[in-house]
Amino acid sequence: MAEKNRENECVMLFCAHNDDNIVGAGGSIAKYANEGKRVITVIFSYGEMSHPHLKQKVIIETRVEESHRAQNILGEEKVIYLGLKEGSLLSEAREKKIYLKIQKLISEYSPSKIFTHSIDDPHPDHQAVYRIVDSILEDISYSGDVYSYDVWTLVNIRKRNAPKLVVDITKTFKQKVRAFRVHKSQKLTIMILMWSLYLKAIINGMNNGVKYAEVFYKIR
Repeated sequence: MAEKNRENECVMLFCAHNDDNIVGAGGSIAKYANEGKRVITVIFSYGEMSHPHLKQKVIIETRVEESHRAQNILGEEKVIYLGLKEGSLLSEAREKKIYLKIQKLISEYSPSKIFTHSIDDPHPDHQAVYRIVDSILEDISYSGDVYSYDVWTLVNIRKRNAPKLVVDITKTFKQKVRAFRVHKSQKLTIMILMWSLYLKAIINGMNNGVKYAEVFYKIR
């Protein structure tokens, strides 16, 4: 019975764009999936503003296709798009009753752990996702563990002394890199962030006695 419960355990991630979860937690996603856990990723925006010279329909279809390819590499059970407009996540979340939808998703999947953006991340959409998720979890008195991951934050100062979750991703780091690389429409992002992908994994690994690791800060 205990084994069955572990296999049915769910982990849920919230992110602004379809590559954020990979940069912040891709190795852990693959590890949890390999362990038989259900991994559900909720993406707030299609990232349609990343290519303003293309029709929105084209870039949305491209980014969704890329996210599903990454999903297959990492082993996520489901990727859910909320379809909010980039740069307007807070206002659109209220207008489109996204708070209620997220509450229902949490109730449906009953995740034991939730991962979301760090409040220290300088990207305004990432901060918006943090605020929305944090507000919802407060309202529903969520009792599971909640962790933050970094995308554009190089040094997490505010949470330096907070409890940490260290995940050994030595065996799944290559999956993380492969999943990131399939986002071919995001060439500039890949060029900018790939070095930090490696650097953070190596430094976190060295600090924790493994080859590669991801570190998350407990926020609830």
